[in-house]
Amino acid sequence: MQPTRVIAFSASVLRSYAPKYPRPRPGTSERPPYRAPDPLTNNPKAVVTKLEQDKLTFIHRPPPTAPSPFSLTTAPVSPLLRPPTPTNGPLPPSLKSREEKKQHPRLSDEDLIKLRELRFSDPLKWTRGRLAKMFNCTNAFVGSIAPLKKSARRTTYRIRDEEHERARAKWSERHALVKAIQKKRRELW
Repeated sequence: MQPTRVIAFSASVLRSYAPKYPRPRPGTSERPPYRAPDPLTNNPKAVVTKLEQDKLTFIHRPPPTAPSPFSLTTAPVSPLLRPPTPTNGPLPPSLKSREEKKQHPRLSDEDLIKLRELRFSDPLKWTRGRLAKMFNCTNAFVGSIAPLKKSARRTTYRIRDEEHERARAKWSERHALVKAIQKKRRELW
């Protein structure tokens, strides 16, 4: 069994830094305590009123967000309310405006009748997208003008789902697992 050594730290060890504790006694520190300047008296916009007889001093400092009496809607003081000034550099491209939006021509009555006939004759061949391209209109417009009956809609959904199942059969095991996790996560939203 080895004897344990006790290392005693003496108070005479000199440090190269000032210790945090114990703090010096009040009045013995080298630096005087910090005294923050009074924000009221040091403000150039402060209005000081002294009453000599009552030995009172009133200091009024207007808030920095106070509206100016000279601010008008035509010439506001705040830079946030001023109209934007033109810049010298190039501007970013503007967003699509309503004028740039593609306007589809209005279909005649004959075209509407032909659209309905084609859609109802063979909904698998004459899909919404195909008719929309043919008559230069949107898919939603074709769906609202010539909606399919429930039975025809069910058959198209069944055929679509079979095609999707054939595509899913080609997925790898990992891809199928990732898709199943995404589906479960969507259900829990």
